[in-house]
Amino acid sequence: MHPQIEAILDKAENHYLSPEELGIINQYVESLPARLEAYRSLRDRELEIMQQVANQLQATMPQEKIENLERSLKNGLLLLRYCAMGMLLNDESFVQERLLGWLSATLGFYNIQTIDTTLYRLLNQQLAQTISPIHVSLLNPMLTKAQNTLQQSTAVPTLVG
Repeated sequence: MHPQIEAILDKAENHYLSPEELGIINQYVESLPARLEAYRSLRDRELEIMQQVANQLQATMPQEKIENLERSLKNGLLLLRYCAMGMLLNDESFVQERLLGWLSATLGFYNIQTIDTTLYRLLNQQLAQTISPIHVSLLNPMLTKAQNTLQQSTAVPTLVG
């Protein structure tokens, strides 16, 4: 659940909610049906989306080892699932805490950043083609945060000479 909503609910035992607090809860509740619909759409079309990404990734990077492509695809699938749950909960911290903590260390170990960058681009393109623009707009903040954080955490520092 969104941390701000949790904080409001924790305060509710001490007093009735203020109009601002009620507005935050109302906004959360009103957006829930759209977020549920987006989540269901992703769940139901995950195989189709990821198969297209896998096909495009292999065609784009034929020189890469199959095991590296598979590793990147598995991580991309995890990224999509965690982002979908973060979107459903309307909680970016869910993605930060659950996915990015362990995945960023794993990605740097296998040195597949180039594959991941291509995968993220292909995944974003495939999502835009497969699910509705409204669902993409709900998911995008989570995907962008996760992808940017992973790319930053696995970037290899370069020496300036």
